Amino acid sequence: MEESLRKDNLGYENLRKLILTEFPHEEIDIRTYSPAALAFLGDAVYSLVIRTILVSKGNRQVEKLHNETTYYVRAEQQAEIGKAVYDLMTDEEKKVYRRGRNSNPYHHAKSSTMEEYLQATALEALCGYLYLQDRTERLMELLREGVSRTDRKGRLGARRPDREETAEVDDYE
Repeated sequence: MEESLRKDNLGYENLRKLILTEFPHEEIDIRTYSPAALAFLGDAVYSLVIRTILVSKGNRQVEKLHNETTYYVRAEQQAEIGKAVYDLMTDEEKKVYRRGRNSNPYHHAKSSTMEEYLQATALEALCGYLYLQDRTERLMELLREGVSRTDRKGRLGARRPDREETAEVDDYE
């Protein structure tokens, strides 16, 4: 396997490229994906992020991990995160987000309002879109900021870059 597929610029494996290398397929223009398809994938990506954060905080009973994960992946919480970072999105990201929000779902979770469900679908669609574009750093930036703005439980511990980190990043651009 090529070295470029093994590690991205942060030293982590690029999971999407690795999957597609092992299971070859025909390339498809992601702009043709429906909002529902983007949200379907984005739901898994978002869930993987949350589960990774929670598991990395230490070994616990699976039931406790599940209960805590459920809090963060429910439509109400996703809707809050999406609204909290909307002003940080690029025009392109806002377009994808709006497409997700304006989708016509066949159903919605009983525990959420239709508006919360549509806002959550919007965030999931954006997660799926950024994942398919291999823009995981941008995805993490938006999720980190959204969690830091909305996490009333405070269990995810999103770090905020301090001014020195931001200055270092700016020097490389």
